[in-house]
Amino acid sequence: MEKFKENVNIEPAPVDISGHENIEVFGAREHNLKNIDVTIPRNKLVVITGISGSGKSSLAFDTIYAEGQRRYMESFSAYARSFIGDMERPDVDKINGLSPVISIEQKTTSRNPRSTVGTLTEIYDFLRLLYARAGIAYSYLSGKPMIRQSEDQIIDHLIKNFEGKKLIILAPVVKGRKGHYRELFVQIRKMGFTKVRVDGVVMEMVPKMQVDRYKTHDIEIVIDRIIADPNDRFRIAQSIKTAMNHGNGVMMVRDEDNQIHHFSKFLMDPETGLSYDEPAPNNFSFNSPYGACQTCNGLGQIEEISKESVIPDPNLSISRGGIAPLGDYRDIWIFKKLEAILKKNKANLTTPIKDLPDGVLDTLLYGDDVPVAVSSKKYPGTSWNTKFEGIIKFLEKQMEEGTEKTRQWISDFMTVKTCPTCDGARLKKESLHFLIADTNISQLAEMDIESLSQWFVGLEERLTDKQNQIAPEVLKEIRKRIGFLLDVGLDYLTLNRPLRTLSGGEAQRIRLATQIGTQLVGVLYIMDEPSIGLHQRDNVKLISALKNLRDIGNTIIVVEHDKDMMLASDFIVDIGPGAGRHGGNIVAASEPKTFLEEGSTTAQYLKGEKQIEIPKERRKGSGNSLTLKGASGNNLKNVTLEIPLGKMVCITGVSGSGKSTLIHDTLFPILNHHFFRSRKAPLAYNEIDGLKEIDKVIEVDQSPIGRTPRSNPATYTGVFSDIRTLFTELPEAKIRGYKAGRFSFNVKGGRCETCEGAGMKLIEMDFLPNVHVPCETCKGKRYNRETLEVRFKGKSISDVLDMTVEQAVEFFENQPKIVRKIKTLNDVGLGYISLGQHATTLSGGEAQRVKLATELSKKDTGKTLYILDEPTTGLHFQDIQHLLDVLNRLVDKGNSVLIIEHNLDVIKVADHIIDLGPEGGDKGGQIVAQGTPEEVAKSKKSYTAKFLKDELTSPNPS
Repeated sequence: MEKFKENVNIEPAPVDISGHENIEVFGAREHNLKNIDVTIPRNKLVVITGISGSGKSSLAFDTIYAEGQRRYMESFSAYARSFIGDMERPDVDKINGLSPVISIEQKTTSRNPRSTVGTLTEIYDFLRLLYARAGIAYSYLSGKPMIRQSEDQIIDHLIKNFEGKKLIILAPVVKGRKGHYRELFVQIRKMGFTKVRVDGVVMEMVPKMQVDRYKTHDIEIVIDRIIADPNDRFRIAQSIKTAMNHGNGVMMVRDEDNQIHHFSKFLMDPETGLSYDEPAPNNFSFNSPYGACQTCNGLGQIEEISKESVIPDPNLSISRGGIAPLGDYRDIWIFKKLEAILKKNKANLTTPIKDLPDGVLDTLLYGDDVPVAVSSKKYPGTSWNTKFEGIIKFLEKQMEEGTEKTRQWISDFMTVKTCPTCDGARLKKESLHFLIADTNISQLAEMDIESLSQWFVGLEERLTDKQNQIAPEVLKEIRKRIGFLLDVGLDYLTLNRPLRTLSGGEAQRIRLATQIGTQLVGVLYIMDEPSIGLHQRDNVKLISALKNLRDIGNTIIVVEHDKDMMLASDFIVDIGPGAGRHGGNIVAASEPKTFLEEGSTTAQYLKGEKQIEIPKERRKGSGNSLTLKGASGNNLKNVTLEIPLGKMVCITGVSGSGKSTLIHDTLFPILNHHFFRSRKAPLAYNEIDGLKEIDKVIEVDQSPIGRTPRSNPATYTGVFSDIRTLFTELPEAKIRGYKAGRFSFNVKGGRCETCEGAGMKLIEMDFLPNVHVPCETCKGKRYNRETLEVRFKGKSISDVLDMTVEQAVEFFENQPKIVRKIKTLNDVGLGYISLGQHATTLSGGEAQRVKLATELSKKDTGKTLYILDEPTTGLHFQDIQHLLDVLNRLVDKGNSVLIIEHNLDVIKVADHIIDLGPEGGDKGGQIVAQGTPEEVAKSKKSYTAKFLKDELTSPNPS
C-alpha cells in the first residue's frame, strides 16, 4: 500500500470528468431537509454529523446516494429499465460532481447460517482453491499419504516387486453393498469373463448365479491370471487397462500369498484400498453437496430432541406433566401404554421421573421391540399387545411428516448441538484429510485473523517444490485480503464466524475491507457509523484504512459521531440544530480547525466547552451481587463475573475480548431460562449465585423490531392499541358501528386491500435488492376512505401514524394512558421518528431505543436487571446525555443496568466497570480490571484504562 501511494499524486484533488472539484448539492428537501445547499470537497474524508434525527442520513443516503443510484439505473437500456421500473428521483434540485456511489451501511449482511466471514471476504474461496490444487491427501483409515498411479507406474511396480510370481488382476465392481446381484453376474458373463471373486473367494461363473441379498458383499471381476514377467509387458498392460476400465479407475492384485494390493489412477491409500475423488474447490465447500458433511448438511450443527428438553423437571411424575409434550394425565391411549410399561417395571405414573431406572426411562423416550399388553376399554377382559416407538421417536417422525403447526410445536423441544460426525467442521471426512503444512482447511477457518496471518508468514518454506510452483498467486490474494481485515481492526474474528452473529459495525467493516481490496478509484463511498463496536484503541486502524481509500483517489463520506473520526477528517458537515422538524439545516461545514471555532453544539463538545458531567460520587448499590462462576465459552478463560446490583455497570474491553460471549451467550440465557423458561442453552459455566436478588431480566439489543413495513414503533410499544380504542369511542365511529379492528391495518375491514394495509408494495427485482414503493390506491395511508373519515381533533388514524413522537406528545396531552407510552419514546431521544415509521427504516440504535422505551413504559419492580448492547449507537453527544438521564432514573429506583459499551462518555459515568481482555480472540477472555472508573483507570494491563484516564483527567480531548 505504501509503495502504491508513492506513485499516486493526491494533490491537488483530481478533477471530475464533468469538470467539478467538489460535490455540490442544491435544494435538498428529502424528509426533514430544509431546501439546503452544501458543497463537499472531492477526494477527501468528509464526516457528516449532527444530533440523531437531524437529517444526516437524509442528506448522505436518501439524497446523494439515491441520486447516484438513480443515475446508474438511467445508464441501463430502456429494455432493461422496463423490468426494473424507474427509481424515484430524490427531492433535490441538482447535484454536480457526483461519482459512482457505493453505500456501506450497518444493515447486517445476511441471516443465512451459511454466510461466514470467510465467504464474504472471499478468503475461504481462495483457500478452497489452494487446497484443491496444492493440498496433500492423507487416508483417514491409515493416516498415510494417498498416491496416484498411472498404468505405466502400476506395470513397473508389479514387474519390480513381483517378478516371476503368479498374480490375479481384479476389477472391483461392488464394494460393501447389500443385494443379490443376479443381473450383474449375467452382465459379467456376457462380457466374456468366467470367474469372479465374491467376499474374498474366487469362483466360477454359473447360470442364475446370485448371493444373499441381506448380507454386505464385495465383488470383483477376475480380469486375468498372469506371471509378472518383463517379457510379457504387453499382456500385463492390456489386462491392467481392462481392469481400470471395469473398476472405474481402481484395480486390485492378489499375490501368491493371498495378499491384496490396491492401485488407482485417482488418489488411493495403497494399504487399505481407500480412494478419494479428484479434489476440486467444491470438495472443500460446506455449501456444496460434494464437500458438505452429510449429517449436518454443512451447517456444523444439528437440531435434535433431547432428553432434557422433553423432561424439564425430573422431580415431577409423568401424571403431573413431567414429560412436557404429553402434559398432565388424561384418560387417553398414550398414558395407558406408559402405565403398562411402568407397571411391568414395578413403577407407576405417580413415580417421580428422577426415581425411574435409566433403562425404563430410555424405553419411554426411545421405545423398544418388546410388545406390552394394554387392557382394552372397548372389549373388557382383552388386551392389546403392541410395541411402543417411544415419545422422542414419535416426535422426530412428526417433525418430518406432520403439519406446519405440528412442526412448529415440536420445534420448542429441539435443541442445537455440534454435529457429532464432523465435530462442527462442516466438511466431509475426506475433505478434512487434505493438508497443507500439516493443517486442514477447517483448522485454518477456526483461527482468528491475527493467527491466520501469522500462519501464512513464511509458509513457502514449509511447502514442497511442487506446491510452491502452484501456490504463489493464490497466496498473494489471500494475504492481501487478510491484511485488509487487519487494517480495519477485525483481527479477532474467525473465517467460520457466521455473518448473522456480527454487530452492524463489524459487518460494515468487513464490507469496507472487501471494498479496499477492489482498489477502485474515483468512487464516492458513503458509510454509516463504521466505528460501531470498535474500541478506541482500534479506531486509529479504521481511520487509517479510510484515509488509504481516500489517498488512492476516492471520496469518503462518513455519517459519524465519533470524536476521533471528526478530528481526523478533512471536512465536517454539521446538520441541525435540532431533530426532526427542528433540524434539516446546515449548522456548519468546514475543515476541522475552522469548524471548532464556529461554535455549533458539536464543536462545543469537541472542544470540551460542553461535556457529559462525571458524577460527584458513585452509587453504593444494594450491597447484593449476581455472581457467574467458571464461564468458559468460546475464548473465555474460566471467568468469574461478579455484578454488583443497584448500580450502572459497564462491560468494556477491546473488540473480540469476550464481552458478548460472557453477557449475551452465557449470562442472559441462564437468567432467561430461570425467569421465563427460555430453551436457548447458555455456553459453558459452573454455577450462578444471587438469582434471588433480582426478579426479572430484560435484554435490549439492536436486532430489528420487525422485518416488514407492517412493524413500527406504535405497534411495538403497544400504544397503537390504545389509540385504536380511542378512535372507536369517537361519536362518528359509534354511529358507523366501527370496532377496534376497523382501525387496524393488519385485518380486513378498514385497511386498503390493494396493499393489505402495508402502505407499500414490494417490487421484486431480478438482479437487484427488492424495492418497496408507496401503494397507488391509498398513497401510503394504509386505510380505505371510510376509515379515514373518522377524525380525532381533525386528524385521521393515518395522520396520527404520520406524526412524529414529539408532535404526538402534544396532540395526546390529555390522554394519560397514551401519552405515558409516547413520552418514553421522546425521553430516549426518539422525538424525531414518526409513530408509524416502518421498522425496516430504523437503524440498529433506533430499534434498540424503541425497545428501551417500551420497557420504560412498563411498571418496573425495582429489582429488574436491564442488559443493553451499545445503546449509544447512532447517538450524538447531546443524545447520550438524554439516554443517561433515562438509565440513571432506572438505577435510582433500585434496578440494575448492565451495559456493553465502548463509548467513553458512558463508561466514565458508570458506577462500576468490568474490563475484559487484554486482547481480542484467543489472547482475550479474562477480566483484566474491575471497580469504579477511577480504580480501573489505574490498571496497567487494560487498554480501556489508558483512554479512560485521559477522559477523567482532561476535559478537553481535542
